[in-house]
Amino acid sequence: MSGKAFPPDAAQGPKAGSGTGDARHRAAGWRTRADGGAARAGAPSPGGGFDRGTPRRVRAPRGDALSCRGWAQEGALRMLMNNLDPEVAEHPDELIVYGGTGRAARSWPAFEAIARTLRTLAGDETLLVQSGKPVGVWRTHEWAPRVLIANSNLVPAWATAGHFRDLEARGLIMYGQMTAGSWIYIGTQGILQGTFETLAEAARRHCGGDLAGRWVLTAGLGGMGGAQPLAVTMNGGVALVVEVDRTRIERRLETRYLDRWTADLDEALRWKGEAVARREALSIGLLGNAAEVVPELLRRGERPDLLTDQTSAHDALEGYVPGGLSYQAALELRGRDPEAYIARAMASMARHCEAMVGFFRLGVPTFDYGNNLRGQAQAAGYTDAFAYQGFVPLYIRPLFCRGKGPFRWAALSGDPADIRRTDRAILEAFPDDPVLARWIPLAAERVAFQGLPSRICWLGYGERARFGEVIHQLVRRGEVKAPIVIGRDHLDAGSVASPNRETEGMRDGTDAVADWPLLNALVNTSAGASWVSIHHGGGVGIGYSIHAGMVAVADGSDLSGEKLARVLTTDPGMGVLRHADAGYPQALECAAEMGIRIPMREGSEGRDDG
Repeated sequence: MSGKAFPPDAAQGPKAGSGTGDARHRAAGWRTRADGGAARAGAPSPGGGFDRGTPRRVRAPRGDALSCRGWAQEGALRMLMNNLDPEVAEHPDELIVYGGTGRAARSWPAFEAIARTLRTLAGDETLLVQSGKPVGVWRTHEWAPRVLIANSNLVPAWATAGHFRDLEARGLIMYGQMTAGSWIYIGTQGILQGTFETLAEAARRHCGGDLAGRWVLTAGLGGMGGAQPLAVTMNGGVALVVEVDRTRIERRLETRYLDRWTADLDEALRWKGEAVARREALSIGLLGNAAEVVPELLRRGERPDLLTDQTSAHDALEGYVPGGLSYQAALELRGRDPEAYIARAMASMARHCEAMVGFFRLGVPTFDYGNNLRGQAQAAGYTDAFAYQGFVPLYIRPLFCRGKGPFRWAALSGDPADIRRTDRAILEAFPDDPVLARWIPLAAERVAFQGLPSRICWLGYGERARFGEVIHQLVRRGEVKAPIVIGRDHLDAGSVASPNRETEGMRDGTDAVADWPLLNALVNTSAGASWVSIHHGGGVGIGYSIHAGMVAVADGSDLSGEKLARVLTTDPGMGVLRHADAGYPQALECAAEMGIRIPMREGSEGRDDG
């Protein structure tokens, strides 16, 4: 293409407020941007006619034998492969791990090239991956990450889902979601404890302490939403979860995240009522469309004790399924007429959100669980979409202020006994933590592993480095059978800018400031992470977030131990710094208590003059 390149908006016709153009944008499912431009709502499609190559079955190697030249490279290879294990990935043949179209690699040839390169990569070399495709190898040094990843990133004026889909259809970019393209997804367990803790805090606030004798209404049983039913029952409650795709219901039954299912609303309500009356923990999957079921429950006068949603609302084309059609008819429309599909999905999201606001107005505790349903509903013309708040400002931000967030690890040996050993170790390391004392035994009993055995728990600043040393010593002494990979979700204290989710309602109004995840990636690169990633659009869709990830491999060596001590300090420390800079007292207290240096507060009697 020659000549001057204009942002997609420049060719879209009349701007917001000019009458016909604004109406056209709304009718076609466009969201109006703050600068008056227009950006297609939703998230990327699978990529149209781009040939991703011949699918193959992928399963990570197990055991202590290296196929690469070092354990950092081996860890990256095994976790990439683990993301595409059929036990883990939602659509492995399409390289889709979770979250609509979140992929681990752009194509099968790209996957093979990444794997081939990792097997030959030296301990002082770094592989560069651009949106799921390996693009270069440089000699760096042994403290540098072995892999640097950038996924889905676009210059802001071009950061629209429509422009993204055009590039993706030509095989030029890939949607990495959060942990899909950064090779640290561990299955539904990866979101489970966060959901468990969110519901526990909501129960403390609204239900007298727990969910016994209470019921939760929600929707979505995909890679993220699939954690909801088990999180509810682990808190003692009854979950009624609406899901339009029967295969997702069956998957959650197989992995024991869901207890039973029905396609009959009346039967589901009867089961719910009986379990509530008996104060019995029970999860019920209801085959149906949330845009139809939630308004119907409101009309019937049902009153859940908590209400949320985790459908793939961030993705108006490949995620959310519009109401008024059978599931099969919706899929046919998606393939035949994507624009018509998007318009119907956006209208359905507006109805869905409107019903949730209806419950909220009646006093039902309601929260957005980070899928951008409110943003999509607002884009579709529903002006009261943000009547209820998101889960982070309501329940999670105090944890973020102390650098606390989703810490995870996976056993490269493939032996569940290694995770059982780390379970014991974390309880020994933090004997006075009541949350861990409750969570770890529950997870050990009720969470089925997907792919490589793994565990997740929430740890804060100081705690991550401390437990990283514990893991390092377990590997060093041979108490586990192979090295352990340590990582986290991008949904963390200091690694994401997402105004409709993690950074919603920041104290100083910096919801959309994206410097922090970039600084997070830079400092983790400097501190010794094994691989580092910067992504755009995860969780809430293209145009709505910037976020970073890091992974470190504990192989028992002296160098690995030094790296772990640094990167497991800098990474959660960025959460403390981010919230201290925004003026949160809890973060300022944590920084002072832990000796974290904040230059603007040194020698100025605690003042920050900007």
